[in-house]
Amino acid sequence: MLIVISPAKSLDYKTPPVTTTYTMPDMLDEAEKILPKLRKMKPKQLSELMGISANLGQLNYDRFQTWHQPFTPENAKQAVLAFSGDVFQGLEAPTMSEEQLLKLQSKLRILSGLYGVLRPLDLMQPYRLEMGTKIKIERSADLYAFWKNKITPKVQEAIDESGSKVLINLASNEYYKSIDTKKLDTEIITPQFKDMKNGQYKMISFFAKKARGLMTRFIVENDIDNVDDLQAFDADGYVYNPRLSKPGNPMFTRG
Repeated sequence: MLIVISPAKSLDYKTPPVTTTYTMPDMLDEAEKILPKLRKMKPKQLSELMGISANLGQLNYDRFQTWHQPFTPENAKQAVLAFSGDVFQGLEAPTMSEEQLLKLQSKLRILSGLYGVLRPLDLMQPYRLEMGTKIKIERSADLYAFWKNKITPKVQEAIDESGSKVLINLASNEYYKSIDTKKLDTEIITPQFKDMKNGQYKMISFFAKKARGLMTRFIVENDIDNVDDLQAFDADGYVYNPRLSKPGNPMFTRG
């Protein structure tokens, strides 16, 4: 069983990592093809391209200018410990044991606009580049065109290595679209999370993102390999809702 999630915009490079174990990203050569285009842009151009503030435009300009290989523990950090957005708040990787982090390494892949596919313990230098960013790279019209034929085989390889032909999609639509699912040999399960609001169950972005991290941790902590066992997920008050579930889309609700 393999899980895919999205990266986060929020990063934490101040907190020391809880492990000295690390690996190197597999697709750094591809990332090197993207960087020249980004390095040529001024901070204002980056702000306009990404729809971010002037301060963030300057921050990411500086990041792209200083990004360089080789990656070391001194200039980079394990991806699952560097990302700190909603999904990663639910996952709480810094509280995991070394054994759990190694399990996570085999069960989880993080999709990325710059790195393609990251394993949890892959070293990562800070960046911001969402998959939906409208930027031409070489002959590719956008990042989807650049990455799709590269990400898909990497995901299939990880599925094969997991020993179970099941992909748990906990990524956002923006990142999930970077995978050509028609070329995957796997069963795809996309859990959904909804909260009661104004008398109806609704998907509330912050809570749903955090729940994706909680589900990832649940799978790792309980060595889940059977899809039906996902129904036992009950973190933060969520429960399996058979009435709202559909084949391939188990629904978890609360409230």
